[in-house]
This record gives sequence, C-alpha cells and structure tokens, in this order.
Amino acid sequence: MSTVSTRTQAPSGPFTGTAALLRFMLRRDRIRLPAWVLGIGIFVPYFFTAFETLFPSEAELAELSAFTSGPMIGLLGGPGYGLGEDLSYVTFFTAIYVVYFMLAAALMNILLVSRHTRVEEQTGRAELIRANVVGRYAPLTATLIMAVAGNIGVTLVMLGGLLAFEAPASGALLVAAGVGAFGMVFAGVAFVSAQVSEYSRVSSAIAGAVLGGTYVLRAVGDMTGEHGNALSWVTPYAWSQQTRAFVDERWWPLAISAVVSVALILLAYRLSDRRDLGAGLRASRRGRAAAPRWVSNPLTLALRLHRGSVRGWAIGLLIAGLVYGSTTGPFVDSFADMTGTMGEMFTAGPDPVLGYLNTLAVMMVIAVAVFALLSLLRVRAEELDGRAEPVLATAVSKPMWLAGHVVVTAAASVLLLVLACAAMGVTAAASTGDWSLLGELTVAGLVGAPAVLVVVGLVTALYGLSPRLLPVATVLVTFSGLAAFFGEMLDLPPALLAISPWHHTPAVPGAAITAAPLLIQTLVALVLAMIGLAAFRRRDLVTT
Repeated sequence: MSTVSTRTQAPSGPFTGTAALLRFMLRRDRIRLPAWVLGIGIFVPYFFTAFETLFPSEAELAELSAFTSGPMIGLLGGPGYGLGEDLSYVTFFTAIYVVYFMLAAALMNILLVSRHTRVEEQTGRAELIRANVVGRYAPLTATLIMAVAGNIGVTLVMLGGLLAFEAPASGALLVAAGVGAFGMVFAGVAFVSAQVSEYSRVSSAIAGAVLGGTYVLRAVGDMTGEHGNALSWVTPYAWSQQTRAFVDERWWPLAISAVVSVALILLAYRLSDRRDLGAGLRASRRGRAAAPRWVSNPLTLALRLHRGSVRGWAIGLLIAGLVYGSTTGPFVDSFADMTGTMGEMFTAGPDPVLGYLNTLAVMMVIAVAVFALLSLLRVRAEELDGRAEPVLATAVSKPMWLAGHVVVTAAASVLLLVLACAAMGVTAAASTGDWSLLGELTVAGLVGAPAVLVVVGLVTALYGLSPRLLPVATVLVTFSGLAAFFGEMLDLPPALLAISPWHHTPAVPGAAITAAPLLIQTLVALVLAMIGLAAFRRRDLVTT
C-alpha cells in the first residue's frame, strides 16, 4: 500500500519573512540601537546642565548677544531663530546645538541601514537567508521598520529631555520631531546608496558625503542671508531648522522631510529590482592581475589600503582648520570682556587669543583621535571579511601584518594633526595679524600627537586581545572628548579626568611645553601597541 503525502506550500510574496527578519534584527541590535538612541538623547540634559552652570540666569546668557549674531551662528548652528530679544535657554539650545543632534541621528541611520542591507549582502549572509522562504523586499522592509523605530525613539527621548527642563511642549515636540525627520531623510539616502555599490564602505561613504556636502551648503546659505536663504532650503537641515521652534512655530517644513524620505525609500525599492543580490548598480572594476611592485610588504599594503581614507580626512581637516582659524579675530573680540565661567573657559591665562586657540587645538586632537580609531577598526573588517587570510598565507606573520596598519595609522595621525593645526594657524594669523600664531599652532599639533598615539596603542591592544573589546576604545574616546571641554566645568573627579589621554597634554599654545608627559604618553602608546601585537600572534583569526 502506498501512501501519498501532500506538502503544503507556504504562501510567499515579496514581503514574506519580514516579521522573522525584524525579530532577528531586533535581537542583533538589542544593545546597539538603544545605546544610539539614549546616547543621542542624554546630551539634552547634559547641555542644559552645562548652560545652568555657565549662565546661572538667562540675563547672563544675554551677555552672548555679540556672539549670537552674524555669520558665525550661520556657520556653527543654523538660521539662528530666537537669538535676539527672545534669547533663552531653549532658544539658545535650539539655534546652536540641535544641528549636532541631527548629525548624530543621520549617522545612526546611515550605519543602521548599511549594517542590515549592504553588509549582509557583502558577507554572504543575505544569500543564505534568501535561500529560505523570504521575499525580495523583506530585508529592506525589516530594516525600514528598524530605522523608523530608531527615529521614533530619538524623538521621544529628546522630547522627554526638553520637557524635563520645562521647555514649552509645542516647541519641544517640534524640535524632537525635526531631529527624527532629519534622521528619516538620511535613512532614505542610505537605502538608495546601498543599491549603488556592492561594498558597504562605499555605500556608507556616499551617504556620508551627502551628509557633509549638504552641511556645507547649509552653512553657506545660513551665513550669507539673515535666517538663511534659498541655498539653505536645498538641504534637509532647513526642513527641520526653519520650523522656528519656540519663536514662530510652523510645522509645514517637516512635510518636505516626510515627502523626500518616502520618495527616497520608494526609489531604493525600485532600484533593488534592477540589480542582482550581492551586486550594486555600479559594477566594480576589476583589479590588476598583479599588484604593483611597491605593494610588496605589509607596510606598503597598509598604506595602499588606507590612503583613500587619509586623503579624505586630510581634505576635511584642512578645510575645518582654515574655517576655525578664521574665527579667531571676531570670536576673541566678542569674549575679551566677558566675565564669569564662560569667559574663564575661553580666555583663561595671560593671552585670550592663545586660550581660545588651545580650545580649537584640542578639538583637532579629538578629531584626529576619531580618525585613528576608525582607521584601526578597518583592520577588523579586513580580518572579518577574509581578506587578511590570503596575506597571512604568505611569508607575512600576523604581528607584521597588524604592525603595518598600526604604523600607517600612527604616522597618518601625526601628519593630519600637524596639517590641521597649521591650517588653523594660517587663518588665525591672517585674522589677527600675528603671524607667530602659525608656528604656535604647528607646535601645538606636534604636542598633541602623543595623546593620539595613546589611542592608537590602546585600540591595537584591545584588538590584539579580542575584537570584542574594541567598543571600550570608542567609549574612551567619547568620554575623553567630553571631559576635555566640560570635565572641569562639571567638577568631575580628578581620577576620571586622568583617564583622558589629552588631559595630560600641555595646554599649547598658551602654556610652557614640558617633555615628561609627552615622553610618558609616547611610552604608554608603545607598550600598548606591543601588547596588542603579542596578543594578536596568539589568537585565532575570526572570519564570517
């Protein structure tokens, strides 16, 4: 007797499996996504606490009237609504600092979309998933739901933070919704860029370039016209900042963000139909059959891999240095007669110009430390994606391979720091007429380099011991950046301040250079790097 079995075919469609993928993504991001949301939102109470420390009353805040007008605010913050007679804590926060919350929300969305779309295809995991009953649009849709949830989370956390400091409810909701809407616009940008290249790094770079390019357009537009001009409205920044929160509130600019977000997401769905899984709309060029002769050792190979990143950072830091240095003359004129905590912060010491430039030099040190961190995180990608294995299959040892990346990152960090500070010195000297500042700031770049090398050594040690420890370096760099500017103001314990590598750096320009802390920082960096190289020799490679 034979039996006939019938197999029930599961219904399938383009969105089949979305719920299962969403649960999987939520499981993977159960720590990362809440950390992003809370990490962005926590700066709301932080800034308001700092305001109340710097300016115990809103009358003292009004002392900033000289600073909170003119093109400077257009460059740093936005169109500058609410900075005149209506100046208050909430309008000061909204006009100057909300743009940085928008940038953080955009980065969160770019990385989230890249991680769950292009990285999955690049590593081959998407192909395994699609071998099951999973619809063509399921990964995109699940990622979209994740992005929406993340932006709603940012909106709610920011709203709660503003309401906690007694901000008017309608204005607080407008500010928070503006940040969330801005994040959704760049989620849409990231969805489209993920269809272009087969590499996650390239797709993220495209979205990042859009973010940076529109920031420059916004700055030019906001600097050249009162409350911005038509150029400002070309960028997504205006669609959130021109809502005039807490001043003359209007909601309709947010509709532009909503329409553009939907259009970009629909475009991404359409483009996904025009390419194969794992491929991009832009076909990758074939590399040379043989490597150039100069790429014959781990050091030159690392230089070849990092040179594009170094070139991009050099251009960005050069522009930033020129812009920030040019603010020296007008900024110090505004703060020269200022009293209280704010005045002490920027004009402490015998020369307020040098005090201000020291603050800018610390900013450059922190920026270059971020470069060093990201540069060494790329080593992790080389290992994870299996590109390190062919190199290590040759006569190259594991410590030699890692040392090549470390040496290139360290040398590039010093070069970038000196370049950025020298560029700042050129325009600072031009704006004040004191050309000795060029030499002072170039030396400041060299003095700040050992602290950045400590970061290089720390990341090397953590990576060598275990890649799982790398988030510790991210936390340290973030904390050190905050401690450098606000640590003493918030009366942090000396033991916590001592964690920051650049807390021990002489405050140059403006202070005498002492060799001992610089030598100790360099020694610590070398020891940490050696620990990392030795530990990396002993551990196995981790690949997908």
